Amino acid sequence: MRHLIASSSSLLSGAFLLVLASGLVSTLLGVRLVQEGYPAYVPGIVGAAYFVGIVTGSLTIHRALAGVGHIRIFAACASVCSAAMLAHGFALDPYFWSGLRLLEGFCIAGLYICIESWLHDRASNETRGQLLSVYMTVVYFGLGASQLLLNLWEPSSFALFGVCSLLMSISLVPVALTRTPAPPLPSPQFFGIRRLYAISPLGITGSVASGVALGAFYGLGPVFAAGAGLDVAGTARFMTATILGGLVLQWPLGWLSDRFDRRTVISSVCAAIALFGAAMFFGKALSEPVLLAGAVVYGGAIFSLSPLCIAHANDYITSDDRVGASGGLMLAYGVGAVMGPLLASAATMGLGTGGLFALGAAVGLATLLFAFWRMAQRTALPLDQQGEFQLLPRTSPYAAELGEDPDTPTAPAAEILPRDYEDDDIF
Repeated sequence: MRHLIASSSSLLSGAFLLVLASGLVSTLLGVRLVQEGYPAYVPGIVGAAYFVGIVTGSLTIHRALAGVGHIRIFAACASVCSAAMLAHGFALDPYFWSGLRLLEGFCIAGLYICIESWLHDRASNETRGQLLSVYMTVVYFGLGASQLLLNLWEPSSFALFGVCSLLMSISLVPVALTRTPAPPLPSPQFFGIRRLYAISPLGITGSVASGVALGAFYGLGPVFAAGAGLDVAGTARFMTATILGGLVLQWPLGWLSDRFDRRTVISSVCAAIALFGAAMFFGKALSEPVLLAGAVVYGGAIFSLSPLCIAHANDYITSDDRVGASGGLMLAYGVGAVMGPLLASAATMGLGTGGLFALGAAVGLATLLFAFWRMAQRTALPLDQQGEFQLLPRTSPYAAELGEDPDTPTAPAAEILPRDYEDDDIF
């Protein structure tokens, strides 16, 4: 395993640098729009444009990869994304910024596809889980550390946009110099929405709910922090606490889901989202340490919901279909992430800056009630027939292949959905 990590260090280094850049620019744009006095719907539109780019890139960029290869696509995407990040500093215009964010989302989807398909090819069945854990740690620490970079310069200056561009450009260097041969790239596999709902209604509903909550957080988190009286450094700490809460709490929640009915764990996570979302909404005037503590638990819940729902859906399908189902659930997450910033903007306009967490509480409560209804409709799967929880990044459809192990147990034949829909039927 040590040799595998060493041989994949260029890919992991590139991933860390691009996450630093993308995480920093996301929060920086929110902070700047707040400082300039724009209404809450503007950060929501800018945030939604980014996730539109992510979804579009995930669905289309594999065609270009098949034609020109990984390194060329990575170089092109990193270069265009670097230029777009720098261009934010030239004009503070919401429409201009939305266009740039859509372009950045498209390019970042291509970067993640390159890295994750490459890592998948490097790992064996024996080392895949460990490599995935290392990759997830790199991604989450990169996201957390990126928020602290806000303290380097004033957000109103051009310098931080230059830092974002610099980091994105440098991420190209270790990948371009890697000696690892580029792997063949199959077309991504997606299950259609109807087929996914037939497999696991709670799985797809929870994935969309997770996308809504996380998309809202990324888009409107800085707006809430400013409304709670936090300065730029406090906003950086608040965003970091939420992200690192997601890193720390996913493993114990996944461990519990392997030992109990997964729907019970999902229900508990939804209850935590509802409870702590309401607490953050009503308690935004609390001291910063209390807000940060609440952010850790809330972040752990919203970041955990999607992988738990993917694991729950995977319990009811064969290993041959697991990648397609996971890719479809990640696509459902992306659709939710597009809606999240827009819904959070509407909630913020009506309820104040705490509307971000009011939306989170509503999403958590609605998903909790749906989970209770599903538990009444279908008996729990025996624990010995559940697959093992895997912590998957929500970055590209190829993340599902990175976590796939052909030796994982399959669901009982009576529970497997017949192939009623074509694999390329997105809806």
